Amino acid sequence: MHDEILFNIDKPKQLERLYRANKSGFKQEFRSIYPQFSGHFLAEFWHERLNHESYPISWGSQKEFQFVILAIVIAGLFAKLPAFFSIDEDFFYPRNIGFIVFPLITAYFAWKNNLSLNTKAILAGVTGLSLVYINALPDKETDTLILACIHLPLLLWAMLGVSFVGNELSNPDKRLDFLRFNGDAAVLSVLLGLAAFLLTGLTFGLFELIGIKIEEFYINYVVAFGLPAIPIFGTYLIQTNPQLVNKVSPVIAKIFSPLVMVMLVIYLGAIVFTGKDPYNDREFLLIFNLLLVGVMALIFFSVAESSDKETGTFGTSILLLLSIITVIVNGIALSAIIFRISEWGITPNRLAVLGGNVLMLAHLLMVSKSIFKAAKKKAVVGEVGKTIVSYLPVYVVWAAIVVFVFPLMFGFN
Repeated sequence: MHDEILFNIDKPKQLERLYRANKSGFKQEFRSIYPQFSGHFLAEFWHERLNHESYPISWGSQKEFQFVILAIVIAGLFAKLPAFFSIDEDFFYPRNIGFIVFPLITAYFAWKNNLSLNTKAILAGVTGLSLVYINALPDKETDTLILACIHLPLLLWAMLGVSFVGNELSNPDKRLDFLRFNGDAAVLSVLLGLAAFLLTGLTFGLFELIGIKIEEFYINYVVAFGLPAIPIFGTYLIQTNPQLVNKVSPVIAKIFSPLVMVMLVIYLGAIVFTGKDPYNDREFLLIFNLLLVGVMALIFFSVAESSDKETGTFGTSILLLLSIITVIVNGIALSAIIFRISEWGITPNRLAVLGGNVLMLAHLLMVSKSIFKAAKKKAVVGEVGKTIVSYLPVYVVWAAIVVFVFPLMFGFN
């Protein structure tokens, strides 16, 4: 390596190849020979490149940090409302779980992006009306209530998306940025959650050694404020330090896409082998649909992470195969719910699942077509990303129908 660097000191292309072939060896040898080439243009360039310090962690402006701390306190206080006002937890949390975090992150981006007063008013109005509506539904556990509680967070997520993209709501690139943000926030939140879990275990263990029981206090107050703090603080860190996870998320997507594809193929084969089917097993159909949603999320996340980069034939082919297999899974789930409706009639749950599966199947076919074109042309998958984000409002409309129309349609049953 030492001699090769000396021989190619005037050849930028060769130096770059040597560096990529063995980065640690290149750094070590270059530093040893740098003094004799001090002042040489390329040597100075490589010296600065190899000794460049990475950017330190940024904590943003003081106002931004204060805003985030205030948001965390508000989220914790909201989560503790049942304890403060003797509200039934079984009533409060299913209806309001999404309001603990989503509106505060929405407010953060609305403030950060300096949205217009009209946009802020619309976001606040929709969020406020949703909060009043969901808590005004009859206090009995019905199918329509459960469906409304499940789909309402999707509407709150959509409000977050509007706040994130700001004044460029129709810009597909900004929508893709929002999907990337979701992936990065999920990765960082998991890491922060693991760190918090280890801290909790260590705290319990240390206080146990000195005979002090702090579990009840810790869970009731520290955990109550800490859990909503994770996604809020994670969002803040991503916005002030985008370099934290922007290289990790694409790697995760590239690793898990082929693994999930193999798992799906094996799983479908195992279904046939074991004789299990979603046609007569309601719980199995539910799990099947959850699997479908998870795989679709992985596809969308993978496309969002690679939409602005050159994607090799292998990566695009994996996405194509994964999307085709997911279409098959969706087809099975759709046929199962149609079978159940034909046999036992329409219920709120069956209609909600039917509508969701039809929408997902149509979207998957569109995405598969776009990925096929990208694979055929060996081009970037940016057009696939546009196909994904252009369809997202359809899911939001369906979620709104399930939340606001289904209870009336089925008499709040």
